Amino acid sequence: MSAKIEVRRLSGGEGGALRFGVEVSDGGGAKSYEVTMGLQTHKGAPFNAADPVRCIEACFRFLLDREPKESIMSRFDVTVIRRYFPEFDAKLEGYM
Repeated sequence: MSAKIEVRRLSGGEGGALRFGVEVSDGGGAKSYEVTMGLQTHKGAPFNAADPVRCIEACFRFLLDREPKESIMSRFDVTVIRRYFPEFDAKLEGYM
């Protein structure tokens, strides 16, 4: 069973970071997250100004292919993903 990922934009834009609430649910329950993405990060690679909600969904699909939902930090900025997974920038396009 694949995980269900629900992303809602909480705030941000116009000079501030974008902030999202994310819930991932699967047969083992659900977990909630708070994720930020700076506007400069959103405009640059690998996101290239794609729909912000779609970007966050793609980040979570990428992460869930590599670790269980329980191992993902509850609060983080998307830039930390590449610290743990150096292949992130190269692989994310396949998740968009």
